[in-house]
Amino acid sequence: MKLFLQAIIAAAFLLHTTCSLSQVAQENSPRLIVQITVDQLRGDMPASVLDRCGPGGFRYLYESGVVYANAHHRHANTETIVGHTTLATGADPADHGMIGNVWFDKQLGRAVYNIEDDRYSLLSDEVGVDKSTEKDPTLKVATSDGRSPRAILTSTFSDELALSTNGQAKIFAVSVKDRGAVPMSGRAGKAFWFSKATGGFVSSTYYYDAYPAWVKEWNTQSLAQSYANTSWELLRDKSTYRFGHDDDMPWEVSLPGFGRVFPHPFGKAESKLFTSLLTLSPVGDELTLSFAKELIVQEGLGKDAITDYLAISFSSTDYVGHVFGPSSLESEDNLLRLDKTLADLFGYIDKQVGLDNTLIILSADHGAPEVPGRLHQLGFDARYFNPDSLEKQKVIQTLKAKYGLATELISGYHHPYLYLNNEALKKRKLNIHEVSQAIAAALPNISGIAYAVPSIDIREGKIPDTRMYRQILRNFNPKRSGDIYIVFEPHCFINDFDGLTVASAHGSPWRYDTYVPIIFAGNGLKPQTVFREVETVDVALTLSNYLRVNAPSGATGNPLAEVLAK
Repeated sequence: MKLFLQAIIAAAFLLHTTCSLSQVAQENSPRLIVQITVDQLRGDMPASVLDRCGPGGFRYLYESGVVYANAHHRHANTETIVGHTTLATGADPADHGMIGNVWFDKQLGRAVYNIEDDRYSLLSDEVGVDKSTEKDPTLKVATSDGRSPRAILTSTFSDELALSTNGQAKIFAVSVKDRGAVPMSGRAGKAFWFSKATGGFVSSTYYYDAYPAWVKEWNTQSLAQSYANTSWELLRDKSTYRFGHDDDMPWEVSLPGFGRVFPHPFGKAESKLFTSLLTLSPVGDELTLSFAKELIVQEGLGKDAITDYLAISFSSTDYVGHVFGPSSLESEDNLLRLDKTLADLFGYIDKQVGLDNTLIILSADHGAPEVPGRLHQLGFDARYFNPDSLEKQKVIQTLKAKYGLATELISGYHHPYLYLNNEALKKRKLNIHEVSQAIAAALPNISGIAYAVPSIDIREGKIPDTRMYRQILRNFNPKRSGDIYIVFEPHCFINDFDGLTVASAHGSPWRYDTYVPIIFAGNGLKPQTVFREVETVDVALTLSNYLRVNAPSGATGNPLAEVLAK
C-alpha cells in the first residue's frame, strides 16, 4: 500500500513538474520568429564592414546573438532555391527535391522552373499581370506565371508551426524573388514577391482568392516609382571604402544606362529596365523592408501568445554580386546599406513586438565566388566556362565516333546536371548507363572540369566516401537529377545565363559558395561566438526544438545546443 501511495505521489509530482515545464516553455516562447535570409551573403562579408556599422543592424546580431562563425551548406549545388528550401526544411535537396533553380522534368519532357505551377496563376486583382519572366533569364523555362510550394517534397518548419498551433500561427514570407519567399512560407503560410512589371508585391491563387486591402493600398502608393530619375549613390565618402579606388573595373557588367561607376542612375519609371535596375541596387531590399513592416502591423504579427513567423529574404546582395562581384565598391556600399535596412527592421520590431519577445535568425542561401578578373590580379588561374561548348570537345567527339552517333550526344545542361540524348542512345540500342559512365570518365580531361559523377554510380552506391562526393549525394534526387553531375574546378564559373553575361556566378560545392553566416539573436539569448563547424540543416531543427514542435518531415542535422541552452 505504501509503495502504491508513493507511486501516486510520484506520478502527481511528475505531472505537476511536466505541466510547470510546459507552462515555462510557453511563457518563454517568442511571440514572433523573424527568419532573415540574405541572398549570396558569404560568411565573412558582414564582418568586412562591421567596423563601420551602427549599433542596430549587423552589430546588434554579432554583439547580442549566438554567432556560428563556421557555418556551411552541406549540399553541392549552391543556388537560391536550394539554399532557401534547405533552411526552411532542415532537409537535404535529395529529400526536399529542390535540386536546382531549373531541372529537366522527364514526364513533361521539358525544363521546369523550381516553383512554377500552372494550377495557381498569379493573382492579378488590380495589381497587373506580372511579366517579370522576361527580365530574369532563369525563369524563361517557366511556361506559366503560376507559383506554389507544391514541388517541395518535405514539410517546412513553418508548416510544422502551423500544425502545432492548429493553424492559429500567422505565417508569412516576403522577398524580391519568388523563389526566396515561397519555400520559406511553406504550404501553410502566405508568400509575397516583387513584380518587376508593376513595381508592387504580388502573390498567387495558391495563397489568396483576392489581395488583402492593405496589400492593394501599399501597391497603389507606387513606392518603386518614387525612385524614378534618381540614382544609387555612395552612402559615405569614397575614401572610407576598402574598394574606393576600384569603382571602374573591366570585369564589371555595364548595364544600359546603369553603368559600372557611381552614381548608378535608375532612369525613368517608364523605362523597360527601371524596376530591374532597382533590384540591382539596395533599393530592392528597401522595398522589401517597407512591405514587410506594413505586413507586421496589418497582420498583427506578435500580438498574442501564439508564436507567429515572418521570413524575409533580402535579394540585393545577390544581384549586386552577380553584376559587380562581391569584392567591389558596389557590394561594399550595398552591405553598408543592408546594415541600415536591418537596423531599421530591428528597431521597428522592437517598437511593435519587442526584441525580447522576438527570435531573429539570419543566414544565407549560399556564399559567393570572387570574379576571375580580380583573382587574376592575385595570380589565380580563374576562368569562365561555357557548357554549350561541351558537345564540340574532342573527348565527346571521340565518344560519339566510338558509339556511332551522328546526332548530338548531349541534350542539354541545367546546372549542375548534364542531360544526355537518351532517345538517340535508345535508337542505337546503347546502354545508357555505360555511356554515361564513359562520358563522366572523359569529362575531367576537359580544362575547367574537376569532377563528373554519373547518376547511375550514385544510385548503385559506387562513389567514394569523401566530403565532395557526400555533397553531391545530398543533391541527388532520382526523379529530378540529370545523368551526370558536373563540378567545375575552383575559380571556374559559368558566366553566361541564357545570354545574360554576369561577372560571377555561385552554384559550386567549394567553400566560398557553401560558407554562410548563421546567427540567432533576441528573445533573451546570451551572446557568444561558436567556431565549430555547423550546417544549415541544423537551423530548422533548432527552431523546432526551441518551440517544442514537431520537426519537419525530412529534417536531419543537429539542433544547435547554444541556442537551446537559453
